[in-house]
Amino acid sequence: MMNTCLRTGAFALALTLAGAVHAAQDADDFVEDASAKGVAEVEAGKLAQEKGTTSDVKAFADMMVKDHRAANEKLRTLATSKDIEVSTEADLIDKAKAMILELRGAKSFDQAYANNQVKAHESAIELFEEYAKDGKDAELKAFATEALPTLQAHLQKAKALAAAHGGDAAKP
Repeated sequence: MMNTCLRTGAFALALTLAGAVHAAQDADDFVEDASAKGVAEVEAGKLAQEKGTTSDVKAFADMMVKDHRAANEKLRTLATSKDIEVSTEADLIDKAKAMILELRGAKSFDQAYANNQVKAHESAIELFEEYAKDGKDAELKAFATEALPTLQAHLQKAKALAAAHGGDAAKP
């Protein structure tokens, strides 16, 4: 029960993070934002694996957990080599404790998750594109550039998922 509450809080934070994009010229800010978004994606994916009701949502959630864990590890290794702190699951869950997941406006968890994934990936793409273009650290710029095609593929799949579940986030 506590684990589910924490994951629900993490999912709510993922919803909040989806709308927050900061100037990413500073390596510390980029790593903090990117790692927080990555952890939020993993936690939201875990929640969708548990609460999702359709096979396409569960398959998408599995992909999110796998892909974002791998990207998080790569970012963590790169950041550690530069003495930059990354967001951890504990940090995210601490921030998420005060958040409340609002599903009342959605027909289902699946719809809410799909809509969130569109918004979260649009936000992440904006963050990564900005750093790839204007970032000051060459290795982090390369990481952002390398991650963009995967994030863009995730966005396309999230839009299809949202459309399939009656979500409104896939609409222009």
